[in-house]
This record gives sequence, C-alpha cells and structure tokens, in this order.
Amino acid sequence: MKKTLACSVAATMLLALAACSTPSTDPTGAATDAPTASAGAIKIGATGPLTGGAAIYGQAARNGAQIAVDEINAKGGVQLALNYQDDEHDAEKAVNAYHTLKDWGMQISLGSVTSTPAIATSAENFTDHIFALTPSASSVAVTEGKNNVFQMCFADPNQGSASAQYIADQKLGTKIAVIYKNDDVYSSGIFDTFKTKAAELGLDIVSTTTFTEDSQQDFSVQISDAKSKGADLIFLPIYYTPASLILQQAQSVDYSPKYFGVDGMDGILTLEGFNTSLAEGVMLLTPFNADATDSLTTSFVQKYQSAYGEIPNQFAADGYDCIYAIYQAIVAGNITASMTNAEINDILVAQFTSMTFDGLTGADMTWDASGQVSKAPKGMVITDGAYVGMD
Repeated sequence: MKKTLACSVAATMLLALAACSTPSTDPTGAATDAPTASAGAIKIGATGPLTGGAAIYGQAARNGAQIAVDEINAKGGVQLALNYQDDEHDAEKAVNAYHTLKDWGMQISLGSVTSTPAIATSAENFTDHIFALTPSASSVAVTEGKNNVFQMCFADPNQGSASAQYIADQKLGTKIAVIYKNDDVYSSGIFDTFKTKAAELGLDIVSTTTFTEDSQQDFSVQISDAKSKGADLIFLPIYYTPASLILQQAQSVDYSPKYFGVDGMDGILTLEGFNTSLAEGVMLLTPFNADATDSLTTSFVQKYQSAYGEIPNQFAADGYDCIYAIYQAIVAGNITASMTNAEINDILVAQFTSMTFDGLTGADMTWDASGQVSKAPKGMVITDGAYVGMD
C-alpha cells in the first residue's frame, strides 16, 4: 500500500510525541534534524536506511520503535527520546550518522538496521561503551567480540539452519536451488549454515549460483541453471529487491518453482512498482505474524496502520520489541538519564543476559553472552497479498 500525504503527516506527529520539537523531514520521510529530548529523557539513537533501496527496512524499524516510545512516554515515569539517522545502507554513512547521534547525546543505541552498516557501528558501540540492541542486523560479525551489542533478530546461522530444517520437515522441495549474494555478509552467512544443515538432513541442492552488488539486475544465468537442473524450490537468503527481480524474470521464462526466503524477504509486498501477484505462494521464516489475534499484536497493527497506512512487517515489530526490551531493562536496573553511558551500558548488559522478555516477535525470549537472542521462528506464506501462518 502506498503511503499517502496523510500517513506522512501522521508519522511526523508521532515523532513529535517523544520530543519537545518535531524534526523536519525530507520528501522521503527521513529525519533531517535531531529531536530535542525533554528534561530527564533517556536518549536512544539508531541508524538505518531511511532512503534508498533498503528504505522499507529502516522506515519500518523506526516507525515500530517510535510507536513503542510514544506508548512508554504516555505511561509517565521513564521517558525516552528516539533519534533515527539515515545511513542509506552504507557502512561509512552509518559511522558518520553514529557520530551525529553521539553529538546529540545518545545514551543507548539501536545500532543499525542492516548488517553491513551494523558491523561498522557496533565497533563504535563497543569502543564507546554504549549499549546496542539492533532490531534486524543479523550477521554474527555484528555482535562477535563485542559484549555490549545484542540482537533482537535471529542471527544468520540460525536463519540458515532453521530454513533447511523447516524445508525438510515440511517436505517443501525435492530438488533445491540456492541464489545468494556472495559479497554480502548477511546473504553468504545464511547460505553457509543452510548448506551445512541441508547436507545433514539429506536435502538435494542441485544448483548454487551467486550474484554481487554490481550484477543484481540480470538473473537469467541463475534462473536458467536452476530450471535446467529441475529445481522445484529456490532458496533465497537475500533482500526483497533482488528477490522481486528473480520472481519477475523466472515468470518471463515460464519457470514457476516454489520460493523460500528469510527475514530479508519481508517487505516485498510493499515494494513500489512490484506486481505482488508474483509473490503468491512465496514462503519465508519470520518471528512476526501481523494476522495473529493476540491483544498485543492486534493493538500494534491497528496503531501502525493508523499512523503509516500499511500493515507492519517484521522489521517494524523488531523495532517495537527493541524499545520495550530496553524499557524493561531500564526499569529493572533503575537506570536514569543522569547516569553515564558506561554505567547504563553495564546495567543493560547484566539485565539482558539474565532477563526473559515477551514481545511481538516471540515469547520467553532470552539472550546469551554473545548477544544472540533465543526465540522460535514462524513459517509464513504469502496468500492473497498477505502473510499467512503455515504452522
């Protein structure tokens, strides 16, 4: 669903609720000014692709996080201020945005939304002793060697092995092709563990082809290889933009295999100009189901639709959960805005490695010392232009 002018206005109004002044926005909705935090508010900063090809992820994570901040501030007591800066899914720009957030006075971080920028900014978090909880940067390298960087999303190895297990358990394909991006840590990391688990489970991978940032427009070679080898399922551990082109180009050669993706596929239904009928039957693993009927999910979906004019995806839910998990730890650890970043960091690390959290993306979530989260994925299939649970 395309955002209307009213949705953009609503988004701006939401940003105002958590700050004394409203940040201005460019035509894409990216924040251009830092919000002024109210006295005593704990400052939470983040970077994400608010513009560019991966903007669906960044905007969703920001929007979900903002809804949570608004709800918490309305309770009274602990007050939060949220500042998202645009990194355009670029590591260098993410580091620059991180330093902008430091100048603003960031005390807690949501890291970066996507993996490559998050690897860069997580190093800054570690050096500066600023606690980070990323909503969706799933590479192991984001948290590796950094005891104060945590993930709300599944780590890449977990996504790869869980996908292979799900395909095997559900008997979704007999001959499997894989198309992955070999210059992307997110995609290659998922593929590596998928391949290992698939071999363990006896899945028959008949075609493995790759692409790069510079070659992600023409997938004729990859599709031809999968088709010629009789693949009846293609595993796509990639983002939704190249996935949409694969679906289009496969259809043009009358090739209709099943498709199975991971969290990067979430967002394909809101990709501007994409014929969503091509995604009918596409399957993916995700921790969030917008069609769930529990009160937490229905309330969140209603608020998100009212503010932004579309159904929230997994990244929006991850952003929402990040804020509430941090809030739970703030309350339990008696954190105040007057504490130093290092003091806040140490308390949050202790809380996250000992607490249990219930959210939109899972129940009884826990984190280990590596920063990785433990929660159960859900199998989803796109049916009539919406995500429907497979379990």
